[in-house]
Amino acid sequence: MDSSTNSLDDASADSSTEFPDRASMMEVRLQAQEDEITLLKSSLADALRRIRLHDQLLPLLKQQLIAVNPGAARVLNQVCCSDSCSSSRKLSLSSAADGIRHPATRVRRNSEKLGNPERQRKRLDKKAASSANLLTRSPSLENRAKELIASAGSPGSRRGTYGQGQSIKMFIRGRPITMYIPSNIQNYEDLKMEPPSERLELDWVYGYRGRDCRANLYFLPTGEAVYFIACVVVLYHINSRTQRHYRKHTDCVRCLTLHPDKVRVASGQTSGVDKDGKPLQPCVHIWDSTTLVTLQQIGLGTFQRGVGSVAFSFADSGAFLCVIDDSNEHMLSVWDCNKGTKHAEVKSTNEAVFAVEFNPSDSTNIITCGKSHVYFWTLNSGQFTKKQGIFGKYKKPKFIQCFVFSLTGDVLTGDSEGNILTWGKSAADVKTLGKGAKETFQIMRQTRAHEGSVFTLCPLQGGALLSGGGKDRKIIRWSADLAPERECEIPEKYGAVRTIADVDGEELLVGTTRNAILRGTFSDGFVAIVQGHVDEMWGLATHPSQNIFLTCGHDRQVCLWNTEEHKLDWCITLEEYGLCAGFCPNGSVVSVGLSTGRWMVLDLLTREVVSEFTDGNEQLSVMRYSPDGSFLAVGSHDNFIYIYNVTESGRRYARFGKCNGHSSFITHLDWSKDGKYIMSNSGDYEILYWDIAAGCKLLRNRFESKDREWASYTCVLGFHVMGVWLEGSDGTDINALCRSHSERMVAVADDFCKVHLFQYPCPKPKAPSHKYDGHGSHVTNVCFTHSDSHLLSMGGKDTCILQWSVMGGGVIDSRERLASASSTSTSSPEPATS
Repeated sequence: MDSSTNSLDDASADSSTEFPDRASMMEVRLQAQEDEITLLKSSLADALRRIRLHDQLLPLLKQQLIAVNPGAARVLNQVCCSDSCSSSRKLSLSSAADGIRHPATRVRRNSEKLGNPERQRKRLDKKAASSANLLTRSPSLENRAKELIASAGSPGSRRGTYGQGQSIKMFIRGRPITMYIPSNIQNYEDLKMEPPSERLELDWVYGYRGRDCRANLYFLPTGEAVYFIACVVVLYHINSRTQRHYRKHTDCVRCLTLHPDKVRVASGQTSGVDKDGKPLQPCVHIWDSTTLVTLQQIGLGTFQRGVGSVAFSFADSGAFLCVIDDSNEHMLSVWDCNKGTKHAEVKSTNEAVFAVEFNPSDSTNIITCGKSHVYFWTLNSGQFTKKQGIFGKYKKPKFIQCFVFSLTGDVLTGDSEGNILTWGKSAADVKTLGKGAKETFQIMRQTRAHEGSVFTLCPLQGGALLSGGGKDRKIIRWSADLAPERECEIPEKYGAVRTIADVDGEELLVGTTRNAILRGTFSDGFVAIVQGHVDEMWGLATHPSQNIFLTCGHDRQVCLWNTEEHKLDWCITLEEYGLCAGFCPNGSVVSVGLSTGRWMVLDLLTREVVSEFTDGNEQLSVMRYSPDGSFLAVGSHDNFIYIYNVTESGRRYARFGKCNGHSSFITHLDWSKDGKYIMSNSGDYEILYWDIAAGCKLLRNRFESKDREWASYTCVLGFHVMGVWLEGSDGTDINALCRSHSERMVAVADDFCKVHLFQYPCPKPKAPSHKYDGHGSHVTNVCFTHSDSHLLSMGGKDTCILQWSVMGGGVIDSRERLASASSTSTSSPEPATS
């Protein structure tokens, strides 16, 4: 690791706190502009298609109407003549640019003057005969013409019937999406949507946030390690390997501290935003680690952006809590823990602040450290006075990463230069500064400790000290007079030492910068008891018959997890990052799609690559095997779906064909139960169907697929899942969904950190659901295990995997539910949802 990498690592906490508002605003604005561009493109394309259909259909319909029913004058009022096409075109393009569905097209009478009546009648009869032949060869046009004739007696009525079946439209950002109603639903209006009888309970949390947070690992007398990831504080019993969870936070937890009584815990969160982009209020929760009951909520509406550091006082048995927020001035405040009231507040510094602590022997003295500073605060009568640590002849480090108090009352700091500095009070220099001189805090001693940063210091009983290094990844034990006694180095794959927690004076817990928690001793070494991804995750797949699942993400790691033992079975690192994955139905291999168009097939036992191919040069988004494992469909951002023949139990692949027809990137796809057809979604909210057995042929009549049964249901757009979309959704609000194998429920991953559980099928707007918190970032994927006993959800930037137990539920089949909910009516109105 070079010096530039080390400096970036040193500044990890700094970079996470500087200018978050400006950056987030720019990201939101950029995303909004990209969404608008996508919307305009898709709306204009849809408008052009409608114009072409308009130009072809209207003359034929007009002639057929006159030939079949010369007296249907009112029908003529619904048909625009050829000289009105330009006006209609302008209206359609204007509506598409606005991104809305125009309610109606203005109808004008034909103003063309008729010539000789007899000649005109003969000419129309001739054209009508020709048009009748055309309509006979085109049943869809003939049916449409009959429908218009039938509706001539009731102008303005609208029916949800297209061709030979009923349909319903939903609208996303103004674009209409037609869904054909299956034949077993006789009355769509009478369908009743209820939340599923099943519910989710959080079973396990995979991961730890060590990448950009400090002092976030503690050991309780109960034998539990306390740490956090996403919005969850985890209490993990290191011997029995069980978890409990504190889940009262509404956004990502950023800091943690333990009360002197070793029972109470204080945890602070970031502010975050709601689904409308409005900032939420950060706060600190004080809670009981035995009962998980919240005792006090501190500072709601007071802190800005988030809470960066917290500390309990010691001299008065933890009566006060010190908090530093993430505002530009990093406000330092002291609160009464029992009353929840603010005792004092002051602006600390515009630089990043990494740590705060009370002096253990005097609660009126507080120390903070961070970028290029150490401040010694004195609190008197509600007012703060500040003294800055004087570096004097010693080189001023860029970052003061951490500090502790020695038994003698001195302050020991660890810095980005790899030194441990001992600070003490110096008497006022009256000779130099005169009678007004005051005592100062200066460096008494400098001890060289690590190569690179000193990320953490941990005091031990008897005055000994532990230090954790960044670049050298070493843990060193020091005597009370800072003489090195023992040292060890943690494996490179776990990253640098982020924090250390003492278990019993010999055994240690170590949090690392690559989001792992290690357990061990100097003598026996360290093993990982908690592991996780370190960057954004997207790929998730569950095994077809075993209780294991696979994940991949931007950290280039492919990880196989065990849901029963709650552990990582194995992990490999790729040259490129993975974005999607799928297990072969026989369960022996898994395919992983990468960011460059390359994909590979891994053997689960040997972890070796058994096949490797490249399709296009853009990222892949879906890897899906057919139910019998004879085909593999690869969805790409180059708008194509590549189909492969699969032989030799998933070890041999040969290109079968390519599905060409989408006008935007592929987002989701599913196979039919017979393995002959595919349903796919794209980035411009398009639903297409493909006949794979016929050579990857696009099925242009989507009505024919309305009764087809699907082996899986992950497409976010479709009749059976239309109700999962909230009113006002923009098409990107749902990242993924997954139907259970029992076909009773569907889980949804949204862009607002939530996991939803809906009844399946879910074809009506505003369907009720169960909603679950826990993630602190957009939820990128969800997937049920093979037996539907658990649901797995993965966050994006929070690098967290949540394992949910599925509780309750009956045995009613989804088709029976639909049939029992519908009546014998043959038509239904055409509702619309935005």
